Amino acid sequence: MSDSEQAEAGTPEGQGPVEIDEEMARHLANKREELFEKFEIPDEFPAEVMAEAEARTEDVGAEIEAELDGREDLRDLTTWTTDPVDAQDFDDALSVEERDEEYVLWVHIADVTHYVTPDTAMWEEARTRGNTVYLPGYTVHMLSPILAETVCSLVAHEDRLAHTVEMHLDKEHLGYETIDIYKSVIRSDARLTYTQCENILDDPEAAEEFLEDSAVDLAEKSQLVWELADRMHEQRKEDGSLVLNPRRDRAHTIIEECMLKANKAVTHELMWDRGVEAMYRVHPQPSPDEWSEALREIQELEGVSIPGDKWDEPRKAVNATLEGAPERQLDKIQWAVMKVMPRAKYMNDPFGGHHALNFEIYGHFTSPIRRLSDLINHWIVHTNDVPEDLVALCDHASDRQSDAESCEREYKQFLEEVGLDPSAVNNRGLEIVDEE
Repeated sequence: MSDSEQAEAGTPEGQGPVEIDEEMARHLANKREELFEKFEIPDEFPAEVMAEAEARTEDVGAEIEAELDGREDLRDLTTWTTDPVDAQDFDDALSVEERDEEYVLWVHIADVTHYVTPDTAMWEEARTRGNTVYLPGYTVHMLSPILAETVCSLVAHEDRLAHTVEMHLDKEHLGYETIDIYKSVIRSDARLTYTQCENILDDPEAAEEFLEDSAVDLAEKSQLVWELADRMHEQRKEDGSLVLNPRRDRAHTIIEECMLKANKAVTHELMWDRGVEAMYRVHPQPSPDEWSEALREIQELEGVSIPGDKWDEPRKAVNATLEGAPERQLDKIQWAVMKVMPRAKYMNDPFGGHHALNFEIYGHFTSPIRRLSDLINHWIVHTNDVPEDLVALCDHASDRQSDAESCEREYKQFLEEVGLDPSAVNNRGLEIVDEE
């Protein structure tokens, strides 16, 4: 995916897992071990890390209660998560309000750095791993699942510690009027899957399944955040942001746009208001010749035509072409663009911006369970303490992301070679069945 917020498709509801026999399961396990060794991806966690994680899950309620005096208490705010149906941890939640002259959007992120601090083995292990590696049907976590799936997961109907980005947005142009980033205690009212979110948008009464006392409120909030996200999405395109997946459903669009808005808000706060180094995300632009090469390749595809008035604005040209292109050509258009795109990387200096998103300054904050950059940025936001080896951390995180992507690509190729559909395995998971 691009650097817009990654959102995995999840298991399509109503479909079962892909079935394999024990021999194939061993074959896949051997291939994973081979790739993990090749790309130096540790699968098992050290005993010290596991012990620390287990200890941090004890007396959760009492610890959260003790934190209330020093945090914003947002437990009465209607809040919900939206994730794939097979998600095991929930690291972001939303709240929204429409007021007379503004929208208020809250993005609540699991407060991982309350539990994982620089003096712990868990932190050192996260630094080493750099990110979570997602293979079809198999995940190698950055944080121990013991931690990520309990106290660091914003599960419904339980109090949780969060790092909240509160954004007051102008109703006309959706620009930031104020940005406030603070520690909070939240209580998610509902855990929605993408399909359930779509169902509520289609039929507000479907919300009754999730909120007995305030189902109408959840339905209204879902509609409001969709309308806001849709406007943010269209505004991004008008501003020149590259949108390689123009036919994404409403639920994914909501999460993508809200996370982008929060990430952008945090990194603007870090650079413009504080002037501190952080792990910024920088994406260089292709050369004019590279863009021309991509556009020519796209123009030659059957049934595809680039609008004549868009050639001088390549990102807008690609957006307009994708929206009007036949379904069968979408992958080829996307590939033509990806071939000429330089790799995005983490840097301690944001200048150069993010070309694909067309953001002057950008960085990651909304996924501290699965990305080192977000974990580091949470720590900097809260403490203003910038790691001395930040440049090396940026290089390491960039390298680990490249290794993870290469590992995923080679594993997908292997699945195809043995007759398995990587998309089906990724979306539906695997089940080992006994041979008759």
